[in-house]
Amino acid sequence: MAAERLVVIGGDAAGMSAASQARRMKGPRDLEIVAFERGDFTSYSACGIPYWVGGDVAGPGDLVARTPEEHRERGIDLRMRTEVTGIDVAGQRVRARDLVSGEESWTGYDKLVVATGARPVRPPLPGIDAPGVHGVQGLDDGQALINTLSRTKGRRAVVVGAGYIGVEMAEALLRRGYDVTAVYRGEQPMATLDPDMGRLVRTAMDGMGITTVGGAAVSRILTGEDGRVRAVATEDAEYPADVVVLGIGVEPRTELARTAGLPLGPHGGLLTDLAMRVRGHDNIWAGGDCVEVLDLVSGTTRHIALGTHANKHGQIIGANAGGGYSTFPGVVGTAVSKVCDLEIARTGLREKDARAVGLQFVTATIESTDRAGYYPGAEPMTVKMLAERRTGRLLGVQIVGRAGSAKRVDIAAVALTARMTVEQMTALDLGYAPPFSPVWDPVLVAARKVTTAVRDGAA
Repeated sequence: MAAERLVVIGGDAAGMSAASQARRMKGPRDLEIVAFERGDFTSYSACGIPYWVGGDVAGPGDLVARTPEEHRERGIDLRMRTEVTGIDVAGQRVRARDLVSGEESWTGYDKLVVATGARPVRPPLPGIDAPGVHGVQGLDDGQALINTLSRTKGRRAVVVGAGYIGVEMAEALLRRGYDVTAVYRGEQPMATLDPDMGRLVRTAMDGMGITTVGGAAVSRILTGEDGRVRAVATEDAEYPADVVVLGIGVEPRTELARTAGLPLGPHGGLLTDLAMRVRGHDNIWAGGDCVEVLDLVSGTTRHIALGTHANKHGQIIGANAGGGYSTFPGVVGTAVSKVCDLEIARTGLREKDARAVGLQFVTATIESTDRAGYYPGAEPMTVKMLAERRTGRLLGVQIVGRAGSAKRVDIAAVALTARMTVEQMTALDLGYAPPFSPVWDPVLVAARKVTTAVRDGAA
């Protein structure tokens, strides 16, 4: 009996985790695995690119968890620099083009994994494709940006957008000695936070020497006589630039899936069931940045491009494609970031998220410190908490502070997953010693305050 064939489209976290897990489940005699990757790298940490650009990481090799050769040694037929250009669902085959030779061929499959990832949002603005304008999603993008920085004589950088990618790249460029301007559409940077918390980020960025320009929609990229970028223009102003980094966010790369007729959600990502199987297709799975996931707090689907989710998806897909059983229940929307020494964290819903799904809520915001106030080195921390009106169910937490602040959001992430109330949270037995926390941890102080707001609202 011939071995089944599993075809994987995409050689990063989700795709190669799926391939590796499926190989652990079944040997080559029972399951042939063929994987296609259009780029030069596999199994890498895109989240580490800003730290490579900023000099914390020596080179791309440090961001690669497993090389193509290592995957091949484990019995995976991995074809690099090969782009899948079509999926024939009815015929159970994919068409791929060798990007070096240009040759195209069909490969049949019994089982298929779509892990095509995401791409940086690149709005169709005049000049957006000029030399010196960079999106940053893969290691190839990171290398291209570093090459530009090494050749550029000027020291002016404009980052378009101020979400996670934007603020991290602003820090990286600042550390490389650039004069950095961050231009973004929203009222405040970090639109993943409520505006009152985003204001804290803006104040800190201004204090670091980063020029922040909010409420500014970029209208065009201006170029010089040599065709290279020279400025970023909005309706009201021009901001000189020798290099531009797009930090607007990412969108799922799902053209193949759309053309093949696979189901997409409201954010453009593939829709799957709990087993990460594409809805309506028993032998096709999808995971990573190209899918939408269930938000356990709001009950809606979201597109969240994070390596944590992608690796989990891959493990689950590989187990199921290899004949086992595993599920991915959903997420609560936890993310952390930093810009210089400022740490930023969120989990659950923002105020506008809660309103959008019809939830009534109360909020509380507290100021505290990351350790006992009298202990040397204590730094300020702001915690904002949302709870459902009447029930007191925790809905979301946002944290802005210095070192030691961001990972406290994990307390709230666990509480959200367990559907705890804020009153239940006040009794959590968290670790305490003056070097690590005040006697009342800031998250618990916020929980106490919002519990009072819930009670007052119910009175």
